[in-house]
Amino acid sequence: MRGFVHRYPQPMISPAAASPARTDRWARAWHAAIAVIAVAALLMQVWIAVRVSGSPASHAVGRLRGTALGWRIGRVFSFFTIQSNCLSAALSLSLARKPARDGAGWRVARLDALLGITVTGVVYSTVIAKYDQLSGWQQHSVNACVHYIVPVAMVLGWLLFGPRPRIDGPTIGRALLWPAGYLTYILIQGRFSQWYPYPFLDVAGHGYLRVLVNAVAVLAVLAAVSGLYFLGDRRLRRAP
Repeated sequence: MRGFVHRYPQPMISPAAASPARTDRWARAWHAAIAVIAVAALLMQVWIAVRVSGSPASHAVGRLRGTALGWRIGRVFSFFTIQSNCLSAALSLSLARKPARDGAGWRVARLDALLGITVTGVVYSTVIAKYDQLSGWQQHSVNACVHYIVPVAMVLGWLLFGPRPRIDGPTIGRALLWPAGYLTYILIQGRFSQWYPYPFLDVAGHGYLRVLVNAVAVLAVLAAVSGLYFLGDRRLRRAP
């Protein structure tokens, strides 16, 4: 018929089709926020180390006082907590740029960040917090960020946004090289400096045998946490 125009139905964008884009935006924002918080806390911790002065107590485990500036900065980055937060900041920044990032080396670094920050949060809140003596809003702010906010945000970010699957047996084996290397480094530098970041690694106070047993126990805990992430990586939904 003259003048008749057949109107085809317009394609509709379903909520399910739009969901991946929204999830991508949320993932980028979440990971970026973690990176900002972690970097801000790390910079503040370095600033605290720069300003600290005075003489240390005898055999002050984990203390920064009484050493030259360069040594104080080095000691800051000798804490497992600080290294875990550095990894968390770097890996979160990479995910803020590309939420579906992958690669063999990246998988190892991502698992290191997850297991390191998880153990940091759990051990601090259950064991160390009641003995920690903090003073000033700067120390309290850094403590809240590196021991509570970043650990919780990292685990939630992995649960919500992944990326998954990314964890397998070889990845776990390679990821455990970092904590093993960290413990070795602490024992070697302690042999010369007589300084240790944590009481359970204090050779002067416990002797090498006890400290080695403690180190093996720490590695076992980290391996167990890696196993939990491996199970979650396989059983939770694929993400993104």
